[in-house]
Amino acid sequence: MADQDKATVLAEINRWSANTLMGTLNIEYTDVGEDFLEARMPVTPAVHQPMGILHGGATAALAESVGSAASTLRLDLSKEVPVGVELSITHLRKMRQGEVVARATLVHGGRSMHVWEINIHDQDHRKVAWSRLLMKVIPKPEDAPY
Repeated sequence: MADQDKATVLAEINRWSANTLMGTLNIEYTDVGEDFLEARMPVTPAVHQPMGILHGGATAALAESVGSAASTLRLDLSKEVPVGVELSITHLRKMRQGEVVARATLVHGGRSMHVWEINIHDQDHRKVAWSRLLMKVIPKPEDAPY
């Protein structure tokens, strides 16, 4: 994928995120390729749980967001859309501050199901979480916003 194409794709995905959970969590999509998508999220008190560490739900939201967006890029959105079926996540390291980066890598890209492996690491490249996401491809609903 050419750098100009990457920039255009990333700008579009980031535009989709405005006024959504991704915007609320300050998730920013930062890199894209034929079989991957990467995003980052700042770790601040806004995504902490009461003990002052990164909330597992925020990490899970990051994982599902990057995998879902990656599936969206593989489809003709005039005809079909991806919907999440199953997310599993294993939390490996606590964080209090900094940034986490999630990279969704395609495991299976069939016509009706996509499977993504999402690795999440901190700014020092230490693994924070590992996730697997299953996306079902369905016909585009008439009331879909795009």
